[in-house]
Formats: sequence, structure tokens, C-alpha cells
Amino acid sequence: MAPAVALFLLGSLLLFSVLVNAADLYKALDLDRSASEKDIRAAYKRLSRKYHPDKNKDPGAEEKFVEIAHAYEVLSDDTKKQIYDRYGEEGLKAHEGGQNPHANPFDIFQNFFGHGGHPGQQVRRGPTSVSEMEVNLADMYTGGSIEFMVQKRILCDHCRGTGAASSNDIHTCSSCSGQGVKIVRQQIFPGMFSQAQVTCQECGGRGKVIKKLCPHCKGHKTVSHTQQYTLEIPKGMPEGQEVVYEGEADENPDWEAGDIVLRVKSKKETGGWRRKESGLYWKETIGVDEALLGFERNLTHLDGHIVNLKRSGVTQPGFVQVIEDEGMPYYGESRYGNLYVEYNVVLPQALSPTIKRKLAEAFHGHDGHGVKDEL
Repeated sequence: MAPAVALFLLGSLLLFSVLVNAADLYKALDLDRSASEKDIRAAYKRLSRKYHPDKNKDPGAEEKFVEIAHAYEVLSDDTKKQIYDRYGEEGLKAHEGGQNPHANPFDIFQNFFGHGGHPGQQVRRGPTSVSEMEVNLADMYTGGSIEFMVQKRILCDHCRGTGAASSNDIHTCSSCSGQGVKIVRQQIFPGMFSQAQVTCQECGGRGKVIKKLCPHCKGHKTVSHTQQYTLEIPKGMPEGQEVVYEGEADENPDWEAGDIVLRVKSKKETGGWRRKESGLYWKETIGVDEALLGFERNLTHLDGHIVNLKRSGVTQPGFVQVIEDEGMPYYGESRYGNLYVEYNVVLPQALSPTIKRKLAEAFHGHDGHGVKDEL
């Protein structure tokens, strides 16, 4: 083998091994290597909540929580990320003097959400966003998924919710010495004074003041963001069922984000399919001849399959035909409800003399002479 070819193959193998190694931390966050900073933050936010040991008691959840924290620790740091992308974990160890220590995953969780990740700690939660979403009844029949967008506020990526241009622009408030409160002394009577603790007006009770505002969010700490979500619709999903996206409402550095709650309902369409729990309802219009003589026709169901409608006798206006197992799926089960077809009989607006005569013969036993034709 030529030396140039051997070197090329060796280089390719080394590059491949680096890429495989680099993919591991991305895989821990369910991301690919093209993930943006926002993608990394969003993935950590979602997965760290899902696998937090206080909430997830499944075997392996704690190990997964640690793995997620380490992946975020590396990929959220520009320097570490660049080293990891090029040289993998071994490169990180070399960069950190052969140690490559992992940070405490609970500390990472605390720093990210602004509160402790430990049991029993009271956390202020932000408002929950509740809205209704109408979906096609066909999606509730067959099951499916719908992509939708939500406009919300997220922590500024530039300042991470501090509102400052950099960490060097955050200073201890000189007015309250960082306490966030001040003691005000007032004279009530000569020689008698009262003391009251009031919020510091200079820092708004935070104990910190910002000398230079973040240029990205203008000091507001949050920015507007449009987030895409996927609504999973199981077969037979009940009307009004609530789907909760935990911790996905507006973000703010002063609270833990609330939830986004969707109440899912089927669209009401005039003249279309209707649903009542596991039953499906359909109105079928037939002519007077079909009502008297019988008929056979096809009805296209919500998923496209054909339901045969057949009547051999007289069909009264408003008659409801029950077809078993053609209704909605029972939620979480393999069986189906019933289909109820209500028949609407349409009468002709006018009759020809020939039709009148034949009807008279059929109903009265004579040819109908003497009955005036309608003009």
C-alpha cells in the first residue's frame, strides 16, 4: 500500500473516531452536532426535569441525570465544546490537566433554573398558560401528531437572564450594601422614633445594580421567542383532554417556568361528522324514492375506509341506523363504539303530470284525473 494512501486511511480512521466520540455527549441530550446554543439549553431543560431523581424513580434515572448534566456542562461552554468537538473526552482531560472532573449535577440544575434541585425546597413558579386547541376529528380517530408554534418569553441567551452586558457589569448596591432592604428611622413624637425595613429603591430589593445593560435584551432579561412543539394525539383521545408541557411557559430569572396546558377538542364542522364519547354521528340525505324503495350507497369513513349503507324497506325521515364497531376507538383500548346514521328524506319541489298520475294509481287506485296539476 502506498504511503500516501496509508496516511489518508489512518487520518480518516482518526477523524472517524473523534466524530464518534464527539457524538456521545450530543446523544445524551438527543441532539446532533449541528445543535445551536438554544437547542442545547432546551434539551437540557427538558431532559433534566424528566430524569431528576426527585421526580423519576425508574432504575437508571439518576445515572441518566448525571450524564445529561455532564453533557450540558461541556456543550454549554464554548471552550470546552470546541475542544470536545475536535478531540473528544481525552482532549478535555488533556486540557484540564488529565483530571476532567465532573461538576455536581445538582449544582448545574440549580444554576440553570435559579433554585435548588433538592427535595423539600419551595420554589416560586411562574404562571401556567392554558389554551384550547381544535384538531380534526379524523386525527382523534386514527391518532397522529400535529406541529404547532408558541410565542413566549425565554431567558436572554446573551446575559443568561442577568440583564447585564457581562458579569463585570453587576455590582453590589452601595445604597443597601447588597442587603436589598434599608432601615428607615422616623420620628413619631419628640424623643420617640420608629424603625421600619423597606425595600431598597436603588436596586429594587435585589442587592445588585447593573452598570451596563445587556445589548441583546436591553436589560429586560428575557426575549421573545417562537418555540415549536409536537402534539401527540392517541387514538380515541377524549374531548377536552389536557396535554401538559411541563416547565415550558414564560421564563423569568425570578421564578421557575410554569406549564403550557392544551385542552384538545375536535373541530365542529357543519354537516360533517359529530362525536359523543365513543359514538360517531352522521346525517345522510336520501330521496323520497330511496326512502320508499330502499337503497344502497357507500359512506367514506374518517380514515378513508368504506362503510356500506343499505336499506331494503321504507326509511322514515329521522330514522337512525346503528352500525356496530364503526364509531370512535375507546381511549387506550382496541375496541370501537357505534356509528349512528340519521336519514334525512328530501321531497321534490314539483311533480310532473306523469309522476302524479303514477303516484295516484299507486296510492289511491286511480289515475289521478281530476287532480289539478301545479303550474
